[in-house]
Amino acid sequence: MAITPDHRLDDTDWTMPEFAASRVFERVFVDGMALVEETAAYLDGPGRDMARTLPREAGLTYAAWSMELTSKLMQAASWLVMQKAVRDGDMPREDALANKYRISRDGPPLNVADQRGQGLPDTFLNLVENAENLFGRICRLDAAIYVDGHSGEASPVKRQIEELKAAAEDGAFDPLRIWGRAR
Repeated sequence: MAITPDHRLDDTDWTMPEFAASRVFERVFVDGMALVEETAAYLDGPGRDMARTLPREAGLTYAAWSMELTSKLMQAASWLVMQKAVRDGDMPREDALANKYRISRDGPPLNVADQRGQGLPDTFLNLVENAENLFGRICRLDAAIYVDGHSGEASPVKRQIEELKAAAEDGAFDPLRIWGRAR
């Protein structure tokens, strides 16, 4: 199961309840939880056995990346489960707005391309790549749904785009005027 980075959000102005009830959420939830299970099975089985045979440098990378992979997948799974709990009425929507439930990328993603051919197994690298794609997608979803911690609040970029659309529809398109007002 591959989760690709080209799974992008459409132009929908999501709010938390709408998103959690959508097909997009169901797909991300199913794919995400399947990836968590697949990764756990690999790391606890064939990955553990394989790690013992790796050269020193590859073994160190494997150990560090395994921890980061596990951490990102747990954050992603927690976020998905929280969204489902809100949708199903098991968690108040207001609680889900708290900053402690936000998910974002703190540093750059793990660079799988640089590790190909360096001693790490392709199965492991594919799992890392899929996890990075899932994590990035969930970060984008979180940012789209929870702008400044308030579900449904329009972002400055979205407001600027709406102003550009309105100006174009009025026939008085002056991007510099709109840009100056947005600053």
